[in-house]
Amino acid sequence: MTTEPAATPESDVTDVTTETIPTDAGDARITWHHAGRPRLVLAASHGAGGGIEARDLVALAAVLPAHGVTVALVEQPWRVAGKKVAPAPKTLDTGWRGVWPALTQPGLPVISGGRSAGARVACRTAVELDAHAVLALSFPLHPPGRPEKSRADELLGAGVPTLVVQGGNDPFGKPAEFPAGDHELVEVPRADHGFAVPKRADLTQEEALRVVTDAVVRWTAGLA
Repeated sequence: MTTEPAATPESDVTDVTTETIPTDAGDARITWHHAGRPRLVLAASHGAGGGIEARDLVALAAVLPAHGVTVALVEQPWRVAGKKVAPAPKTLDTGWRGVWPALTQPGLPVISGGRSAGARVACRTAVELDAHAVLALSFPLHPPGRPEKSRADELLGAGVPTLVVQGGNDPFGKPAEFPAGDHELVEVPRADHGFAVPKRADLTQEEALRVVTDAVVRWTAGLA
């Protein structure tokens, strides 16, 4: 395991560091956005088509540390290796399991989270890893145009308190398509799978991201 400093963005983050973690799926990387007085860790991974530079992950890393939540953005081994295509779900789960001991190292409750494919991983492994809760950003309920290929069982089987934040125009599953369950669901109006909103939408891109961050700040504040 190697640790090195990372550039600190303009935010309320006290400190930002990165570390490389060997897993059975290859080396993963964690970028820690440390809270000054942390009470929780949010571990969040990316989707199958992008990395931790996703706008929602960046926004959460900038906002949450001021609210006592350290954010650990996890790059799966396939991204660290520079590959362009994500591996099978089983391999993604292997990578997530491999970084989990490092995520629990601060000795705080860990929220298992991610966007898109990362959200699926978090749901599938939450009980096994004893996650405190799950944050599912843009959960891909089904492939675009294929509602019969539902992945609802993964979400409903998370087994821990779960927050879903979903774009109102997400082709992978609009909020109205989600089944009833123990999870909480927050809609980002007009947003797509990446939480981008049209230029003519009745809210700006900044306001759309604020819906995401405000929902997560409120939800984490209520977690015991």
